[in-house]
Amino acid sequence: MTDVPEAARRIRSGDPRALARAISRIDDGDPAVIEVLKALHADTGRAHVVGVTGPPGSGKSTLVDKFVREYRERGLTVGVLAVDPSSPFTGGAILGDRIRMQSHALDEGVYIRSLATRGHLGGLSGAVMEAARVLDAAGFDRVLIETVGVGQSEVDIVRLADTVVLVSVPGLGDDIQVLKAGIMEIGDVFVVNKADRDGADRVVREIRSMLETALVNGASPRALSGTGAADRGGHHIAFAAREAVSSHGYGDAHGLPPVLKTTAETGEGVGPVVDSVEAHRAALAETGLLRERRLRNVGYELRGALGNRLLARLGTPDAVSRLDRLAEDVVEKRRDVYEAVDVLFEELC
Repeated sequence: MTDVPEAARRIRSGDPRALARAISRIDDGDPAVIEVLKALHADTGRAHVVGVTGPPGSGKSTLVDKFVREYRERGLTVGVLAVDPSSPFTGGAILGDRIRMQSHALDEGVYIRSLATRGHLGGLSGAVMEAARVLDAAGFDRVLIETVGVGQSEVDIVRLADTVVLVSVPGLGDDIQVLKAGIMEIGDVFVVNKADRDGADRVVREIRSMLETALVNGASPRALSGTGAADRGGHHIAFAAREAVSSHGYGDAHGLPPVLKTTAETGEGVGPVVDSVEAHRAALAETGLLRERRLRNVGYELRGALGNRLLARLGTPDAVSRLDRLAEDVVEKRRDVYEAVDVLFEELC
């Protein structure tokens, strides 16, 4: 990308080829794209980013497809980033989510891109944050991010999305098992998909029971605290969020996030889910929690970027040689591990 201003202009105009080229270069780790991202920075922060996550087979892709249709009917433009797992053997990925969303292929108000995890843990691709920023700068009203099928600890989406939709389905054995631990605390809107199956009402009851227990025990879900499991203790924020739900129709009278049923295959129940996402967006904006979430998320991004830069420096020949010498010092008892880390840190920084 030699002509940075022209590339940035084409992205701002929503040119699909410019978007595809920029996201591909982000995905490939091309350092030249950084100048384009810098040029686009002032145009970001307007899109509402919605993360859709949940276990494999819960119907996330079909649900996202119906979300797109619902948003388009409301006159909003939508960018979609669908993350697929990479093979641990070949490094390849099927990138099949675009196949499921072919009905939007000719809609100029929709842009859909699949990204491979490329070994990145946490349910996302390493490129997804910057790709979302590109779609934001291109003027899309909503950016939907579909994670890979996640388990109990893949919660990186909470560090990127403004609103997280957590999807479950009946028939997973212990129905609530997949929603335990960290992942249960990241949801802002809970969806029990495939509600035409037996057991859907039971899953709804169990999710509500867990949310009520979390509220009573003070372990507020992210939807209530505005900050999440990693930032406990914001009772004033929790109070502000509960005040907001009564005026915006988000959640229930106790401040619990909504738990809704859908059958994504037919589109049944999708409208109320989008209503809840939009009510959550309005509540965040009204209370100032949207800015707080984005501040926290940028903090995560800065720490991650700094860590990546330090790791890159460790990969240089001089650093590798120094690391080997320090390792030898530790083995020969000339230094302990902590002293060696201090020496390495001072030299790198």
